[in-house]
Amino acid sequence: MNIKEMDFFKGMSQEFMDELVKILVRESYDQGDIVFKQGQPAHNFYLLEEGDVTLTIGEEGHMIFDISPGDSFGWFSLIDLDSYSSTAECKRPSKLIKIEKDKANKLLEKYPASGLVFFKRMSGFMGERLLKTYAELLSAFRGKEQPSYG
Repeated sequence: MNIKEMDFFKGMSQEFMDELVKILVRESYDQGDIVFKQGQPAHNFYLLEEGDVTLTIGEEGHMIFDISPGDSFGWFSLIDLDSYSSTAECKRPSKLIKIEKDKANKLLEKYPASGLVFFKRMSGFMGERLLKTYAELLSAFRGKEQPSYG
């Protein structure tokens, strides 16, 4: 999947996209490879070109998000949080696009209109994951037996 074909970047200026291509790094991972671990310093933002990546939260991997080609992860690096909130593991051989946070932030500042679209898209993805988390928590809560007080 070409970066310009990803929904994440639709509506961004050609100049922005041309400069973005110059700062991104393509990486290949094998099945079982860890891209980053929960708690590690967050220095990079990622997009999945090919493969499958699973994000788990907690030591036992309680909360799970599956990342599909075209999806992004590692957002904490771009919102100035110090560490990743999850562990990212490749479930099969995968190709990722890595964008270093300082370079991304400079580019987003240089092109504020594209930066606004970028952060709106990122917020939308974050919102979708938050809603999924709420639904899973509600389902788990409803599945537990309620204590009787009388």
